[in-house]
Amino acid sequence: MLAPTPASPESAGMSKAALDRIDVHLRQRYIDAGRFPGTRLLVYRRGKVVHSAAQGFADLERKAPVKDDTIYRIYSMTKPITSVAFMMLVEEGRVALDEPVHKYIPEWKNLGVFQAGIAPAFLTKQPTRPMQIVDLLRHTSGLTYAFQQRSNVDAAYREMKIGEIEKAGSLQTMIEALAKIPLEFSPGEAWNYSVSTDVIGYLIGKISGKPFEQFLKERIFDPLGMNDTDFFVPATKAHRLAACYSADGKGGMTLQDDPITSSFLKPPSFISGGGGLCSTAADYLTFCRALLGGGELDGVKLIGPKTLVLMTSNHLPGGCDLTELSRSLFSESTYAGVGFGLGFSVTMNPALTLIAGSRGEYAWGGAATTSFWIDPAEELIAIFMTQVLPSSTYPIRRELRTMVYAAIADSNL
Repeated sequence: MLAPTPASPESAGMSKAALDRIDVHLRQRYIDAGRFPGTRLLVYRRGKVVHSAAQGFADLERKAPVKDDTIYRIYSMTKPITSVAFMMLVEEGRVALDEPVHKYIPEWKNLGVFQAGIAPAFLTKQPTRPMQIVDLLRHTSGLTYAFQQRSNVDAAYREMKIGEIEKAGSLQTMIEALAKIPLEFSPGEAWNYSVSTDVIGYLIGKISGKPFEQFLKERIFDPLGMNDTDFFVPATKAHRLAACYSADGKGGMTLQDDPITSSFLKPPSFISGGGGLCSTAADYLTFCRALLGGGELDGVKLIGPKTLVLMTSNHLPGGCDLTELSRSLFSESTYAGVGFGLGFSVTMNPALTLIAGSRGEYAWGGAATTSFWIDPAEELIAIFMTQVLPSSTYPIRRELRTMVYAAIADSNL
């Protein structure tokens, strides 16, 4: 895959001085202050990389600097890739969005909705309708995440180690465990950030007839030349894996995952379509360029442009935004003025977000504070990488969006 052309910001209608201010902001407020070990930022506009900056350390303990090819745990930035892969199967007529999930997971046919009780003695009721495939893609399935810590259902997830940062078991054991836990709500009634995309990964394997990770490699990574994106980091690339840190609550950080001993150095038993991939900023830019190109890049077609339009439209019932429908205590997105598509958050009304942007831009992020967004109206992609858990610690995404949009000197709008 051809690398994008580096260019002066001015040639793509951007201000170099304004973009350079972002680097100063990141260095002074986050790196020098001890909040982030280092940062990697890519800004792409009108077919050109207009800003590429690597600062600080990928590994503080060993004083290894951030480089252009540093490999990051992208956690939930895996979700858009998994969602695109699933829509390939939809385009091939092998599955439909309105089909019941129990068609492919029969043991889920009688899943009830939580009413009372604790595991395993739950009191449940029948859902108002069966869970559909679209519910998994847009997080209206009734599933949850263990870290939500909001209900007895969340507690059951924690007890059975479902959806944790350090993955246990396999996709099959997760499906079997979820068959024993009720739903948080009837499918379609609310939005709740959840293991739904892990279930999508399981379905990709079942419907395609090949392991989920093999499907991604053959249909997305190899064709696009995303050679540094995988569910583990091989020994030949281990020196490029960044360390991961946890915010300590005092404006500093502690080592959470040492790259020398990381579980990401060997193939996992649980192949997480919701949060298992490692990647580089360059590889993820390649994926985003394919999306900005209507689902195609340099002759490699992932999905058709109409399918991409479907994916990046708001699919929340009633046209609601997340403030109206979310029960989730956490997600990788703000809520006001933001809807959810099939694997992405979707900006519906920039004025309600109180952040500069465009209607129709789509985005997501990862638990270790990685993030991206794509703005078709401005032909813009921004990708940010660091490794600090959790992503909600600092308002870095809001700051980046504000500062990147402030650097646009020649708008398409």
